[in-house]
Amino acid sequence: MSGLTTTKAPFIENAQQKGERFIHQPYELYSEENHQAWASLYARIQDRWVRYANPKFLEGVAKLNLDPNRVPRISELNQFLSPLTGFKAKPVSGYIPAFIFFDCLRNRDFPTTITVRDLSTLDYLPEPDMFHDVAGHVPMHTDKAFADTLVRFGECAVSAAMVIQQLKDKEVQRERARSIIKAMARFFWFTVEFGLIRDPKAGLRVYGSGLLSSYGEIAHSLESPEVQRYPVQIEWVVNQYFEINHYQPLLFVIDSFDHLFSLVDELERWVKDGKVNNVAPGEPNVSDLDIESFLSAKL
Repeated sequence: MSGLTTTKAPFIENAQQKGERFIHQPYELYSEENHQAWASLYARIQDRWVRYANPKFLEGVAKLNLDPNRVPRISELNQFLSPLTGFKAKPVSGYIPAFIFFDCLRNRDFPTTITVRDLSTLDYLPEPDMFHDVAGHVPMHTDKAFADTLVRFGECAVSAAMVIQQLKDKEVQRERARSIIKAMARFFWFTVEFGLIRDPKAGLRVYGSGLLSSYGEIAHSLESPEVQRYPVQIEWVVNQYFEINHYQPLLFVIDSFDHLFSLVDELERWVKDGKVNNVAPGEPNVSDLDIESFLSAKL
């Protein structure tokens, strides 16, 4: 029985075939191997969190009372999370188109994968899984300043959709959408997913979920001489492509989560002023679904 193993879960495949993006968590379907994978991932990363994670993340882990031995129940997770910042984890069957994802953040919902990676692929998985989403992302959602920044991302997406939908030429509209979405995705990648923060007491620390959920890369991000680490610059971030299948060679540093909030403010101004209409080519790929999500957004 595959349980709810990433890429091997009939429950997820059926939901996707039915077009169901938002689903419930069928907890009874988790196999013992799923729980073992969660426990293995959780146990081995504890020391690295203490050594490399930013203090707000560690506080968040404690506030969420995550079970180290069993896959979390999202309903119980939300009972701890929602009273703190209004955020809640929202189970999904897979990929969520760009505007819908950002709009979820605006409404303090975080799209959350419910599958768990296979025991044989603990070190790397190209698709998001529950350990990445719950253990990597959600502890940061307990911090008000960070949570408010995610909401601000959602508001920026609404502004972007308004700019895009006001264009009359359909071809220009789609190309403009592609560039703006690429800029927003890169900004999100280099901050929320792979960001570093300069803590006044602890020095350079990790806050990006892609690093916080990776046993190997969390150490590599701060210790490897091969990693370039620079103060965040919006003009660099929105024009910098990235690849997902190896450790990141370039990371950006923020001063605080209030600083990050101000950067999202600036990103919104850039969208409105046309400064991200023609960003540099390269990853990430922007799909037709992503573009259509902005074109059809109800504002």
